[in-house]
Amino acid sequence: MTFSPETTRAWVDVDLAALVANARTVAAVSGSRLLPMVKANGYGLGATEVARALEALDPWGFGVASIDEARVLRASGIVRPILVMTPLQPQAIRQYLDLDLRPSIGDVPALESWIATGSKPFHVEIDTGMSRAGVRWDDRASVSHLATLLPAAKGWEGAFTHFLAAESDLDGSKRQWDRFQEVLRVLPGRPPLIHASNSAGALRGKLFAGDLVRPGIYLYGGAAGSQSPKAVAALRARVVAIRSIAAGDTVGYGATWRAERPTRVATVGVGYADGFPRASPAAGPYPLPRHIELSGKMAPLVGRVTMDMCMAAVREDVAVGDVATVFGGLISLDQQAEAAGTISYELLTRLGPRVARRYGRSP
Repeated sequence: MTFSPETTRAWVDVDLAALVANARTVAAVSGSRLLPMVKANGYGLGATEVARALEALDPWGFGVASIDEARVLRASGIVRPILVMTPLQPQAIRQYLDLDLRPSIGDVPALESWIATGSKPFHVEIDTGMSRAGVRWDDRASVSHLATLLPAAKGWEGAFTHFLAAESDLDGSKRQWDRFQEVLRVLPGRPPLIHASNSAGALRGKLFAGDLVRPGIYLYGGAAGSQSPKAVAALRARVVAIRSIAAGDTVGYGATWRAERPTRVATVGVGYADGFPRASPAAGPYPLPRHIELSGKMAPLVGRVTMDMCMAAVREDVAVGDVATVFGGLISLDQQAEAAGTISYELLTRLGPRVARRYGRSP
């Protein structure tokens, strides 16, 4: 059996056409222009490749979490606006200017520092209940101070907030939206760009659409609200060994799994260093089995997921060299994440650097 070098052990197949289709759905449902989030290396799938694929939809720009993430996009030829979602630290202003980045400004001192450098665009963040970053909606002194500074700020391009439970709490999201609007009424005029919605908010239609929406997980195949995305990522790995064990034999570190009957065990070349979590939500020494897909069937994991490998109980039709699918096949991204006691966001962004990314064609 021969196969390409990148599929010798573990890799992820990335369907860029599916990613673009998910983005089209968000744009159609929200009726708003896209500001796709490509932070964390495009949710683990490759920020440059993702951004290039999304160019077909004419997004306003892209969102990242750090200057270094933005630098990678600029070096790859991305020229659209890039909004850095982490609050601006004044000592980093020179880097923002050199890379032509939009900062997220969440406090008065940062705004004063940015304005002092000239008239480059910026966005102001309003904290409407997330309690993470931004000028607090009920901090009257800070909001009033913003209102006195912004008339002279020619670069004031946008204002935004962030929903904390758009997928599950419509009433709470409405309260946040109302708080956001209250602050905007106090500020002088209206900036060209208002935005609030993540994937779940955008998929609620035009209710919170604003001028831009900021989809993330839904683009990459993770569930967000009632809409089902197309699968984008499939994590795969080769079977690297097969053995038959007797009843009573144990498998893996700590002898946490013991065979009740003669069992055929396949060792698969993917582990927690590749992004397949060791943890399981089930308590006790014998947690409920997680599964992977092998030969078109569900195969239960046995023993602990190790750094580089995992083991599964399999049938006779599985052989060394066969391909296991961890998620993106019979087992969805969200199902595998739930089985591991985590969320789809973490499962994607955990994908390790030694896992090759293979890209399908964008339309």
